[in-house]
Amino acid sequence: MSELVDGKWVETSFIKSDTSGRYDREPRSFREVINKDHSVFTPETDRYHLYVSYACPWATRTLIYRSLKGLEDHIGVSVVHPDMLENSWTFDANFPGATGDSLYDLTYLYELYQKAQSDVTTSVTVPVLWDKKTQQIVNNESSEIIRIFNTGFNHLTGNTEDYYPKDLRPEIDHWNELIYDNINNGVYRAGFAKTQKAYDEAVTSLFDVLDQLDTHLDGKDYLVGGHLTEADLRLIPTLLRFDLVYFVHFKTNIRRIIDYRNLSQYTANLYAIDAISKNHHSEHIKRHYYYSHEIINPYRIVPKGPAEFIK
Repeated sequence: MSELVDGKWVETSFIKSDTSGRYDREPRSFREVINKDHSVFTPETDRYHLYVSYACPWATRTLIYRSLKGLEDHIGVSVVHPDMLENSWTFDANFPGATGDSLYDLTYLYELYQKAQSDVTTSVTVPVLWDKKTQQIVNNESSEIIRIFNTGFNHLTGNTEDYYPKDLRPEIDHWNELIYDNINNGVYRAGFAKTQKAYDEAVTSLFDVLDQLDTHLDGKDYLVGGHLTEADLRLIPTLLRFDLVYFVHFKTNIRRIIDYRNLSQYTANLYAIDAISKNHHSEHIKRHYYYSHEIINPYRIVPKGPAEFIK
């Protein structure tokens, strides 16, 4: 695995750890916004393009928002191959659902980063929100891209559904923080831990919060306010991957989501939403995790199961 350093592709490990063996996720590199008052990035139909992996939970958030907010006719998509190997994400189209690069016919995603900034130092991640007009990356932080999609194009689509309403923001922010630290990133902290202590800490906090969520959801359909919000949409991609890959591959095997009475029903109910189900691709997910992480699964054997999981 490699990354860009001063615009050059150099060999390194994508699993960054601190001195205690704890997984250390790197911050994203491009953090601009799109709005009508922006000096460069203003909302326009067919100006922006989304680069994603169907396997990636962070990218899946943006795909769900693209569907929910009626942006599919306004923002195009390119889907990378699920294998993330020595050259990171590729545009090889020989896996069902992978599209290749529909804009520039590039071979590797890192070439898009180089195109955006020739001297960039960064890890190469999805999602990427790309501006075709200026040939720049607008943003590659999923939590910010979904906020852009939530309101930035409303006047073009006529879709004013708000998944981050002002009156619920403090409660949404509370759940977002708890879920990101312990669940969204927590599964990676467990799976990529390099010491027993780091793993034990991560898996304990992960299941503490899953237990808390199961209690909180008793008699509720959604996390906040009785309707679908950003908190649900940031959580659901992780829940849908949990029994499918994390339970085995990342050793998060204390309980499955299907073993929780409330969480399992909550997950099934959200999956019934078309924007969520159509952006969930189990084969991409299984292939990516089991095939790409050689340090965890050196023989790259992709399991047939599980026979029972929420889908």
